Amino acid sequence: MALSRWGTEAEARDLGEGIRGLLRDVLGVTAESGLHFDPGAVTASPSRLTGPDLSALAAVVGEGNVSIADAQRLPRARGKSTPDLLSWRLRPQVDCPDAVVAPRDDDEVAALLDWCGREGVAMVPFGGGTSVVGGLTPDAGGHRAVISVDLVHFDSLDSIDPESGEAVLGAGLSGPRAEELLAEHGFSLGHFPQSFPYATVGGYAMTRSSGQASAGYGRFDEMVRGLTVVTPVGVIEAGRAPASAAGPDLRQWLMGSEGAFGVCTRVRLRIHPVPETVRHEAFRFPDFATGAAALRAVEQQGAGPTVIRLSDEAETAVNLATATEAIGERAEGVGAEGVGAEGAGGDGGSGDSAGGEAGGCLCLTLFEGTTEHTGSRHAETRAVLLAHGGESLGAGPAEAWEHGRFGAPVLRDSLLDNGALVETLETATDWSNLTALRDAVAGALTTSLEASGTPALVMCHISHVYPTGASLYFTVVAGQRGEDPVAQWTDAKRAASEAIVATGGTITHHHAVGVDHRPYLEAEIGKVGVRMLRAVKQAVDPKGVCNPGTLIP
Repeated sequence: MALSRWGTEAEARDLGEGIRGLLRDVLGVTAESGLHFDPGAVTASPSRLTGPDLSALAAVVGEGNVSIADAQRLPRARGKSTPDLLSWRLRPQVDCPDAVVAPRDDDEVAALLDWCGREGVAMVPFGGGTSVVGGLTPDAGGHRAVISVDLVHFDSLDSIDPESGEAVLGAGLSGPRAEELLAEHGFSLGHFPQSFPYATVGGYAMTRSSGQASAGYGRFDEMVRGLTVVTPVGVIEAGRAPASAAGPDLRQWLMGSEGAFGVCTRVRLRIHPVPETVRHEAFRFPDFATGAAALRAVEQQGAGPTVIRLSDEAETAVNLATATEAIGERAEGVGAEGVGAEGAGGDGGSGDSAGGEAGGCLCLTLFEGTTEHTGSRHAETRAVLLAHGGESLGAGPAEAWEHGRFGAPVLRDSLLDNGALVETLETATDWSNLTALRDAVAGALTTSLEASGTPALVMCHISHVYPTGASLYFTVVAGQRGEDPVAQWTDAKRAASEAIVATGGTITHHHAVGVDHRPYLEAEIGKVGVRMLRAVKQAVDPKGVCNPGTLIP
């Protein structure tokens, strides 16, 4: 990926005239007013490691697996949140990890952690680099240096058990490569977050990722049958039988830990046969409350779509508008993704590239499996949605969304270049609290951004559903204002986070805690919960070298 972009330079594309006009007329921003990245201005912090340090690291992992080159350290200095991407434009003097080290097996990881503890050097595990909450920021945490531990060598399908429906995958495998390797055996993992093109299996586990198909296949933590995590005091092999009463489940301590307890090297996962068929259908509801009630009925009755999601009125309107423009430009363009799509750590916005009458709320459904299974689940889901006030729009909008679902962050890059401030955040709550939480967060975002002198478009959709509640995913578009739009967004995110805590939502549904959400974790898990986390941290990482500054309040 490019330093200042979510995707590569080859993926970058210009905005259409309609969207540029919208930015100019509504937000008062243009390409001339936007911040632009100057590669020539980038300066990497000098490495603090000595010659003997580098020789010692090379003795552990091999000469070719240690680098202090700026070209290696810079991409591992920041994640892919909007503040990260804007910082490349605003703050080109970059605090980098002091070296990039790529161990080849568990023994080398253990030796590396031992060296870090003895030498007072912190480490940050690195997979795909897609964190949007500061989870891979190289914080030395009071140590004399910090290294990035790249899991690039943990990239194999170690084993597959077709009878049990399980596979062991290296933590450094990217989402696409994992699917390719499993497909050779007729299987799929079926985990498709919007970070899918770049994120890794270990990253999914260590952040409790939730993919777009969670309604059908579950969150990633539900797929995990076992984990190998190398800690500074030894290796943990967590998870044995399909279910166990042997005390607290250690997998639950490790998943979501973001490298704060050690380095995940392998994950044993539930897999399923590659689907025989895929069916799509979109629906329109008159308003968000009606649509949310319909989604709740589908989930509580167990109708079983693989994907089901609902955009609110604002997001639906924007996606329909951008879709209309896209039809005139290219069928697979912006309309397949929409301005109201989620950011780097999310899972895709909805769009109706077929156009049609604007208004209401767009619901997308997708069904995967055997012909018989998809047919029965589609029919049952369709009946429930129609009975609760839905109007069928046919397959087109859902097919268009599936086609473009991983492209929205690339669109965010273009919006940032054109002076817009675009970012996302997510939360979750019970069905009975859903409307109150949505109103509170949207209100907090709008008030904060308008106070900075810009109109704000706040969009929301239900991205994941459960029998008892749902996830709300917010996309925010405003104009960059002042000399520091990073601070502008930081203020808005703080207001939204405080609203989430006050209204009873979770501070993060699938983006993880990282650095950004750490100030609010105690309000969610309580003082005793924080003491438990600190106790585990002390037990497995007594020198505090594992990803300092992340997770633990």
